[in-house]
Parts: sequence; C-alpha cells; structure tokens
Amino acid sequence: MFQPTAIDLFCGAGGLSLGLKQAGFKVLAAVDLDPLAIKSFKANHRKTMVILDDVRRVPASSLRRELGLRSGELDLLAGCPPCQSFSTLKTLNGQRRVRDKNSKDLLFEILRFVRALRPKAVMVENVPRLARDPRIRVLSRALRQLGYVCERKVLNAVNYGVPQRRKRMILIAVKKRFGKPTFAAPWKAGRTVREAISFLPAPRNSPDPLHNIREYRSKEIRDLIARIPHDGGGRASLSDEEQLECHKRCDGFRDIYGRMSWDSEAPTITGGCVNPSKGRFLHPKSNRCVTLREAALLQGFPRGYTIALDKGKYEAARLIGNALPPPFIRRHSLSIKATLSSAQ
Repeated sequence: MFQPTAIDLFCGAGGLSLGLKQAGFKVLAAVDLDPLAIKSFKANHRKTMVILDDVRRVPASSLRRELGLRSGELDLLAGCPPCQSFSTLKTLNGQRRVRDKNSKDLLFEILRFVRALRPKAVMVENVPRLARDPRIRVLSRALRQLGYVCERKVLNAVNYGVPQRRKRMILIAVKKRFGKPTFAAPWKAGRTVREAISFLPAPRNSPDPLHNIREYRSKEIRDLIARIPHDGGGRASLSDEEQLECHKRCDGFRDIYGRMSWDSEAPTITGGCVNPSKGRFLHPKSNRCVTLREAALLQGFPRGYTIALDKGKYEAARLIGNALPPPFIRRHSLSIKATLSSAQ
C-alpha cells in the first residue's frame, strides 16, 4: 500500500503534521524554533524526527542524508511560514501588528529545501493576504522553473470539516509528470460549535488540564459577560450604561465580548481565543471564554491532543490559535496523495 512521506517546516504544535498523518502520510521530520511548540509536537508525534532550531540554520542536504533520502524521493514538503507580517490584523490605533520584519523572507526557506530535496510535491499554507504578496509570485515562478506545476487558492476551512470560519491561502505544486495539482472538493455542510464542543463537561468537572483552567476576571468584567445575551449575543445588545468606558469610546471591534452561536460555525480561532477582549470568544451559554480544549476542538484537533502548559494558558492559546486546522490539511493532503499515487 502506498504510504507517501513528508517533511513539515515551521511545524508549530503539529496541526499540519496531524492532518498529513490522517491522510496517510508518514511525517519523517519537523522543524520549528519555538521550544513550547516543539514540546507539544513531540507529545503527539513520537515517531517523527523533531528539530528544535531556526529553519534558516538547518542544512537541507544534511537533513536529506540523515533521513536516508535520495534527491527526488521525498513525496511532499509542506510548511506554513510565520504569518504575522502577511496578516491584515490591526491594532486599535490602526497600526499593523507585525512581530518579525524578516518573517516574509522565511517563505524562501521552503524554496531552499525544494532545491535540495526535489520533492514530488510542495504544499504551502498561510493567511489570504499572502496570495496577493509579490513573494508568492516569485516562489511560484521559481517552482515552475524547477519543473513543478503550481496552483494556489484562498479557501475557507469551514468548508472542509473545520467548525470555524477561517480563510487560508494554500499553494500546491507537483512535478510535471504528475499533471496538474488538485484541491479537495468542499463539503456541502459545515460543522457547528454545538457539534464540536457541546459534549464536554463543565470545566470544573473535567480532569483535562486544557479544559479546567480557571478564569480570573474582575467583578466588573464578570458582570459584563453575564449580561451578554446567550447564543450569539454581543455587547452591542447592551445599553450605554452597561458598556465598559473603553467600549463607549470605540466604535469598531464589535465582536469583542461577543458569544459564539451554538448552531453556527465559530469565528476564526486566534492566539487570543481565551480573552474576551480579543474577539467573539465567549461560550454560547456559560459566562466565560471558551477553554483551551474547546478552542482546540474548534480548530479540528482531537479531544486527546496535548498542548504544553509550561508557560500558562495564554502561551498555550497562542499555539492553538496559530495551528493549522488538521481536517483542512487532511482533505487537501488526500488530494495530493491521490495525484502522486496515480503515477506509482
């Protein structure tokens, strides 16, 4: 039976690798420079070689030899470079939030690995803005010069089994002999918040450390949350007297301190998903934010997936929010697998 191989660059907590494995790929190696992400990855992917380092310092040819691969033998090179500098997210004062001015250049680390490994296929996933960035056109042109056929699309993960609205750019390239790359067909019906998290017990009754972390908020904030209408309500439903002073001075960001709706998909899960001031992250019924476990389930992770808590819930939330939804990756990886298997 054909079991394709893959390498995961910028692996984070392992959402991409999980989606690949669910599609039948054997993930040979994964690279990331975040120790907390690597600890989470190792806890869930024990058979994968894990490299804690900056991708820019990893010799691609040495890695190929260490894995016992010949040039052209690897089936898939996949990665999601840090996306902050491609993001459209802005702060309240209108400035773009960028953590690493050089992170755009990490996109070309994928090209460096392609040149050394000559994989049969390449998959790059990122925020939609990357689809309009000149660098993606440079990457696509370089891949075509190396003998690949490239296609890219902006797709919504909610159409691929993920219970949240999350638009992502995905680029797939395959060597010419395999023909044209194909994307997975969308599902007719998406999953809802109710389907994803309603079966969980109350956090205080759960032995799951990702589900039972307590919230500590001021009485003013607790009272505000309690006044937000259940099942999709937001602070816009409150009178001026019930609003926080800072909200009275701000006409935008209407989703903050909003509740999710049971029978709709969740909003995009971000690294701020356990903070009601960061978006529509309140539970549909309970007077609290979604828990880390609920956020992970809304990202499409299985219930038993481990996220390291060594640095507290906000750093764990960052790993969850930055992860790639495994069902989204699984569906497109299955399409890549079918394309590659047709020429076996």
